[in-house]
Amino acid sequence: MKWVVLVGSVRKASLNGALARALDALAPEGVSVEILPSVAQMPIYDGDIETAGFPGQVSSVGEQVKAADALVIVTAEYNYSIPGGLKNALDWLSRLKDRPLKGKPTLIMSASPSTMGGARAQYHLRQVLVAVDAHVMNVPEVMVAQAHAKVADGALADPATRDFVAGQLAAFHAFVRKVKAGEAAEG
Repeated sequence: MKWVVLVGSVRKASLNGALARALDALAPEGVSVEILPSVAQMPIYDGDIETAGFPGQVSSVGEQVKAADALVIVTAEYNYSIPGGLKNALDWLSRLKDRPLKGKPTLIMSASPSTMGGARAQYHLRQVLVAVDAHVMNVPEVMVAQAHAKVADGALADPATRDFVAGQLAAFHAFVRKVKAGEAAEG
């Protein structure tokens, strides 16, 4: 099974980048996790650009999402919401003709130096994902609070947090299998 990860933060020393990089090692056996290209590589959404033809970065990420069994979104929280780059990427992906986000089993997680761990961003992200018809797993949720104390040398180092994330990934694995089985039964 292959999952792809869209990271909402573009900073080199991003706490969410550290969380995203930990996922492949924490994923259940038989699952590979690949981080997608940075959301910073997509131009700001513009209908005129869309009319002229989708940028290659957008089409490429859309193809990778479509081909994957599931999508994981790891996001920072900016001003009580999701980062603009992540929203822009989702806007672009929602415009692709093959609708790569529609019905896609999707997992949300966040990390923040705050005590809320990015909870407000996750709630806004859920609203966006409803509009694109993604199939979002609701629980368990991962909101890594005070993440700056749980990341060392660019890696998620806190054992309890790693265990908690691994538990969410195991639950997501079961969720993805259930969604895929439902699709097969409908097909």
